[in-house]
Amino acid sequence: MNGSLHPPAKLESIILERGPTGLGFNIVGGLDQQYVQNDTGIYVSKIKAGGAAALDGRLQEGDRILSINGVGLEHRRHRDVVDLFRKAEDIVELQVVKKPKPTRDSQPPEEWAPSALPVFGFLLALAVCAALVVRKFRPSN
Repeated sequence: MNGSLHPPAKLESIILERGPTGLGFNIVGGLDQQYVQNDTGIYVSKIKAGGAAALDGRLQEGDRILSINGVGLEHRRHRDVVDLFRKAEDIVELQVVKKPKPTRDSQPPEEWAPSALPVFGFLLALAVCAALVVRKFRPSN
């Protein structure tokens, strides 16, 4: 274990051929519409079913796109990046940093941290008590 919560970022080159509906994914981020605070990167927000990206299978939601056909996307406005994608040839090469996959030794999501478990247990007990009360006082037919 290297002390990190995530494995090192994986850089991948993905070549897609534009289909009838385009490249088949949506993006978020940019200099003017930061998806991650203090990060001007461009991220895949949605893979469209049946589109070029979905059929290829390598590009995933959450992946960060570093470049398209050798043109870097860092520190660019969202609209300018969209224009780069629209004006690109039918075959595009993307340099992508894959979204890190959780590892066995990574921390649980914050919402399920141990401090949240007593609250969850209390709410579950409250729901069970409410169900019993409703059942007890339900008029019989």
